[in-house]
Amino acid sequence: MLVHFPIGFLVLSFLLDLVSLAFPEVPGLLRGSFYAMLLGIIAALLAALPGFVDYSDIRRDHPGKVIASRHMILNLMVVAIYGINLWIRSSALSDPKISLPPLLLSIIGIGLLSVSGYLGGRLVYDEGIAVGRHKRHTPTPQDTLHLSTGHAASDGEVTFVPVPNAEQLGNGETLRVEIDKQVMTIVRIDNQLYGFQEFCTHRFGPLSEGSFHGFNVQCPWHNSCFDIRTGKVTNGPAKVDLKTFKIETRDGKVGVLLIKDHDQKT
Repeated sequence: MLVHFPIGFLVLSFLLDLVSLAFPEVPGLLRGSFYAMLLGIIAALLAALPGFVDYSDIRRDHPGKVIASRHMILNLMVVAIYGINLWIRSSALSDPKISLPPLLLSIIGIGLLSVSGYLGGRLVYDEGIAVGRHKRHTPTPQDTLHLSTGHAASDGEVTFVPVPNAEQLGNGETLRVEIDKQVMTIVRIDNQLYGFQEFCTHRFGPLSEGSFHGFNVQCPWHNSCFDIRTGKVTNGPAKVDLKTFKIETRDGKVGVLLIKDHDQKT
């Protein structure tokens, strides 16, 4: 909710600058622009607090983490640019119209703010960040297990990767695993372990935090459902099936079977 205030105040400041160029005889335009900018910076700093909390809650392996980092960096740049702009303007509040240096800084600030706003929209509508967190039903895995196949597999080669603690999962409990950049969920249902890709094919919701209904996993963000045995979509809005992974026990160790193919990047 808070993000609308800095955007509104900073855009208002820019519009008052433009009006001062067209109507320099109107008093108080630059002073109004100055205070609108000041309020915009204050509002931006307030909005940064919950923004940083949301950012820190995004897992490192989530596809939206890179976009979120760029969004945060741009926002910090905008605050810095407007802070400099404010300092330059403080000695020229009585001028009839805006001078070139602060106007250029405002143009740059508005441009960066627009790009940052676009990225913020992508985080919510494309990546599902901060959407429907109240719908978590399973205990959220505290960590992601980072594993590796240990060698460069050739096409068609099957690799068995042991997964620590997988055999200790209770019914309906999940384990989040990353193996050579492939993030997957392992769950126990009816005393059988199943593996499938972690992120929903709709908006990348974390399926390890979803709910299980029989052999169906329901995404905690937008309620898409998938059969964990086959990966097939059983309820939309998702349209693309999940990738599934075979779980086996070898020499007393539970692990994932990975098959290298030419379409995989890892």
